[in-house]
Amino acid sequence: MTLPFDRRRFLATAACSLAASPLVTPVAFAALPTDHRLVVIILRGGMDGLDVLHPYGDRDLTRLRPGFDIGPAAGAVDLTGFHAMHPALAPLAPLWSAGDLGFAQAVSTPYRDKRSHFDGQDILEAGTAGDVPDAVRRDGWLNRLLTLLPGATGRTALAVGRDEILLLRGRANHAAWTPEARLDLAQATRDLLLHVYHDDALFRETAEEALLLSAESLQASDTRNANDRMFAFAAEQLRQESRIAAMSLAGWDSHRNQPRQISAALGRLSDGVLRLRTDLGPAWAKTVVLAMTEFGRTAAQNGTNGTDHGTGGTMILAGGALKGGQIWGEWPGLAEAQLYDRRDLMPTGDVRAYAAWALHGLFGVDRGSLGTVVFPGLDMGRDPGLLA
Repeated sequence: MTLPFDRRRFLATAACSLAASPLVTPVAFAALPTDHRLVVIILRGGMDGLDVLHPYGDRDLTRLRPGFDIGPAAGAVDLTGFHAMHPALAPLAPLWSAGDLGFAQAVSTPYRDKRSHFDGQDILEAGTAGDVPDAVRRDGWLNRLLTLLPGATGRTALAVGRDEILLLRGRANHAAWTPEARLDLAQATRDLLLHVYHDDALFRETAEEALLLSAESLQASDTRNANDRMFAFAAEQLRQESRIAAMSLAGWDSHRNQPRQISAALGRLSDGVLRLRTDLGPAWAKTVVLAMTEFGRTAAQNGTNGTDHGTGGTMILAGGALKGGQIWGEWPGLAEAQLYDRRDLMPTGDVRAYAAWALHGLFGVDRGSLGTVVFPGLDMGRDPGLLA
């Protein structure tokens, strides 16, 4: 039987069952009439930006974290003579040299003091200032972006047993999908499924497309781990019609034994970024990756060789469209009087502003709409010059 395959139609309608994985969360896509690509990665758990990007030139860092390996002498990759990136990010060093990697330091959302992962992530994905009505916080900022882009086509797949990613939730058509989609049926069962749906155009087409997509995912699963499959899947969609992908990575809540935990998490992120670069091919040159987290962590290590929930953190940016090889933002210092509440890195920049400037450069969204519709109440401030 010949099965017509219209990927756009499938992505708008199909539903697949999922195999749960602690490393994989739904990936959402949207198509746009542009060559530029945007990948937003939510790092769930409050990533310690001071461990991702060591400000080793600040003498207070070693005072606050005597048990951590810090700076180039401990294997970190020197970037500026003041900053070094964690050794687990060393595979990304060629991207830094090529201008395809950068960091925004001392950033945060407007969320302050309550230090709840749930509230912090909601505010990060809603893109609000945290003091807006609940109805506004129910929409994600990427969804509101879609309402401003003529020709945008939302695509969503169902994530059974998984929470919907807030980032793309809202009135614009959107979808959530996972590379763990499974529809592993025997050939006879597949034939029966198509026979049952034969006279129902909607269900027949959906079943046909789901079977084809599932076969694609199953083939990939033979050789790649869950993390790699997720990024490979995203790259595959972005090579075709999709222009925006949003996903999340867990594993950043490092209250205990942070050195081991953050190394593993950064390794997964590094592998994912490299997978995107490899699989996107020439499209990498038109791509920006934004990796952001709900809040930073305490400036000082705690008694269990970890850190606790804090405020200021680090944003990681990558992509061939980036004017990277630089650290953006103002460094506030780590002396006790320079810390927020005398315990956290003081935020000097709004993580939403960096996202907004990326959207402005990639998709031409005007500053007025970015500051009212996408990120209500945001003052974007001076252009940091993110894009090449």
